[in-house]
Amino acid sequence: MSARFAGAAAALLGAAAAAAAPAVLLHDGVVHTESARGTLQHASVLLSGGRVVAVGPDVAAPAGATTIELNGRPVTPALFGGIGFLGVTEVSAEAPTNDGVLKLGQMRPEFEPALAFNPDSNPVQVSRADGIGFALLAPGAEGVSRGAAGSSLVAGLASIVPLDGRPPRPPAALEVVLGSESMHLAGESRAGAYMLLAEALEEARNPAAATTTDAKLLSAAGRRVLKAVVAEQKPVIVELDRAADIRAALEFAARERLKLIVRGGAEAWRVAPQLKRAGVPVVLDPLDDLPDSFDQVGATLENAARLHAAGVTIAFSLRTEEPHNVRKLRQAAGIAVAHGLPWPAALAAITSVPAKLFRAGGEFGSIEVGRPASLVVWSGDPLEVTSLAQLAWLGGGRVSLASRQTALRDRYLEKVRAGTAR
Repeated sequence: MSARFAGAAAALLGAAAAAAAPAVLLHDGVVHTESARGTLQHASVLLSGGRVVAVGPDVAAPAGATTIELNGRPVTPALFGGIGFLGVTEVSAEAPTNDGVLKLGQMRPEFEPALAFNPDSNPVQVSRADGIGFALLAPGAEGVSRGAAGSSLVAGLASIVPLDGRPPRPPAALEVVLGSESMHLAGESRAGAYMLLAEALEEARNPAAATTTDAKLLSAAGRRVLKAVVAEQKPVIVELDRAADIRAALEFAARERLKLIVRGGAEAWRVAPQLKRAGVPVVLDPLDDLPDSFDQVGATLENAARLHAAGVTIAFSLRTEEPHNVRKLRQAAGIAVAHGLPWPAALAAITSVPAKLFRAGGEFGSIEVGRPASLVVWSGDPLEVTSLAQLAWLGGGRVSLASRQTALRDRYLEKVRAGTAR
């Protein structure tokens, strides 16, 4: 049985189990719906057939339903795990467990790392245990600033991956590298990157335009994919930090009719009015502060607050593409709150906003009647590092919060307490 077929079969079995499960009433909690209804105090959520069937303060449990008393605990949509290699990187130092970067030295927009997604990956389990229900699995251009051979300006296609065993969704965005990170891939020039990308777009729109003396930049499949990205207005995620680079990307996107999303954006606050006018969102890391390059001289922990105040749509993703620290994203959202971002905007940045940006709003990002049950019950404020995910539903079914880490804890905890651990 192929991995894809096995994953699809598991998803179907999970959906059938969810549909057959008795109704569950989550009673008397603080429900952050991330919908037009906002936050509901002393509210309940009724789940049945794998879906949310009622939300509000006066929801009664039907006959045969299981009631779980929340006693005022928070309920949120399942969290976003950011943009990165979740599910395709197991051990960073072990090459056969890393599938996020294509090193052919060519522009291959058709590259889709989701084909290698492993739903049983340990980082997937650990992330799910911390309330994360979905992430954007994106190809990377790892090491391009160090001149790594074989990388590309156009990294490939990014897909939403559920963390409950179901297969990845169809590609939702295209990942592109610009700014200083692209220089080693474009003749040591930022301008060269725009030149090559413009030529690739022209080749995709008009394949016959490339003469026999011109080196074609794309394969036939790559031309089809890039043309479809533009025609269907799929987001093009560009990794940029410097304010001047962001301005250049906005002008380039307007000229080439691209639907842009800025990723990184350490200096995005400096061009907030331009981002607002262009309607371009920023997926930023709230932990960016001290710069680690000349592109990030203007980095500040107030970046998110300043962008939000200017009316720019923001979402959060940790800067690293490695999946092992994905669980820290909600802590990073809390740090943004500590530096001026309103709490509701911080929660939206790791729930409803990324779900909408990457076309997953039908099943993730909000708690609404008729939607699949994808939600988490917390011990306390979900943006506080001391709070824990206590119960979770994904794709309609309740999921285990166990992982290899919790298994090791349970195996050795009593021995540690008794002083008999070896």
